Amino acid sequence: MEQRPLGTNGPLVSVVCLGAWPLGGAMGDISDEQAIATVHASIEAGATFIDTAEGYRTSESLLGKALQGKRQDVFLATKLTGDHDLDHMATAIDNSLRNLKTDYVDLYQLHSPRPETPIKQTMEGLLALKDEGKIRHIGVSNFSGQQHRDAAQYGLISSSQPRYNMLWRYSETEVLSACLDLGVGVMAYSPLAKGMLTGKYRPGHRFASDDERSQKLEFKDTAFNRALPTDAQLLGWATDHGRSGGDLAVAWTLAHPAVSTSIVGAKTPEQAIQNARSGDWRLSESDMAELAAILGDFNLDA
Repeated sequence: MEQRPLGTNGPLVSVVCLGAWPLGGAMGDISDEQAIATVHASIEAGATFIDTAEGYRTSESLLGKALQGKRQDVFLATKLTGDHDLDHMATAIDNSLRNLKTDYVDLYQLHSPRPETPIKQTMEGLLALKDEGKIRHIGVSNFSGQQHRDAAQYGLISSSQPRYNMLWRYSETEVLSACLDLGVGVMAYSPLAKGMLTGKYRPGHRFASDDERSQKLEFKDTAFNRALPTDAQLLGWATDHGRSGGDLAVAWTLAHPAVSTSIVGAKTPEQAIQNARSGDWRLSESDMAELAAILGDFNLDA
């Protein structure tokens, strides 16, 4: 699998990143055996970048089991989901390291902005963890363009995670341009729009109560029905090119010059393998022009 630098002169990472949100049960309960097999399949398929978070239920501890004997084979990222105060940060990183059964993470990210804590203080705390050897690179998630610039005043930001897919392009104008200016590598999350872009789900679909997608914007009837005509055209375009909707969704995010990797979740080994294969498709300029004509100015409601 192709690897790209995570930011200017950053570490090389696989262009498909295994999103571990589903492995903790966020999309319904799965067995440890199935989750571990999914992680192993992803690594074997070349998607050796893995992203999790403090707030992803049991995801970190599951990965701790799955990566025994394989830690050296992956670039491992997690996130500080809770408060950014220094006491919580110190507790959170130690909990994450214990759950992940490792003594460092390659990338430690702020899961979302916390304006109540000065970013200077937060960055100083992260840089201290880096000096201690507990983390190797610093990232952010769900930050605005200006919040990226504010954080970058106090230390090197290697990565950013914005929501970014063909149906949700709000990040392009401000966030992705800021990342290009600052040399920050983008980890596009939700490239499949939680599965909407795969064509697997139809209007009126209802997820089980233990699947967090039941509360997601993409599957509210008003949003889904509004997106359906555009989604159908995109799926048809992918089929005409001998590929799946999921392949197209991943390839489209990777076509943006700011994007280093596309984060794709999986619950089964088969899904992990298919996601990895999606990373081999490179869209041409003419492909992107055709897709832009389909998309027009469509965006799901913010």
